[in-house]
Amino acid sequence: MLGSNPVHVVLLSKDLKASRAFYADKLGLPVQDESESAITYTSGGGVFVVTASTVGTKDEQTQAAWEVADLRAELDELATKGVKPEEYDNDEITTVDGIADQGEVFVAWITDPDGNVLGIEQKK
Repeated sequence: MLGSNPVHVVLLSKDLKASRAFYADKLGLPVQDESESAITYTSGGGVFVVTASTVGTKDEQTQAAWEVADLRAELDELATKGVKPEEYDNDEITTVDGIADQGEVFVAWITDPDGNVLGIEQKK
């Protein structure tokens, strides 16, 4: 069944050139395949696809997330490339210096040029 097979993320982009600059140049994801309609990146043994769209995303929830060993180190590295974590202070999420304590994990969120929200998590 599906549970024994790999799954990959597919995100929408209204501007693949801007998406490529973000994912390949700023996040450092290697490009596996590229066409006028989609770019496939590799990440941690899986694939991450960004497809061309005329509407983009309307969702403000997390679209994809990475699990890392050292969240602060990842955020510091991303900051050198101009990628800043989102800051939240509401009934559900409060971040301190870009990081939220979500019980079993620490989480930070970044947003791509098309508004896709991406999580970066570190297990406690």
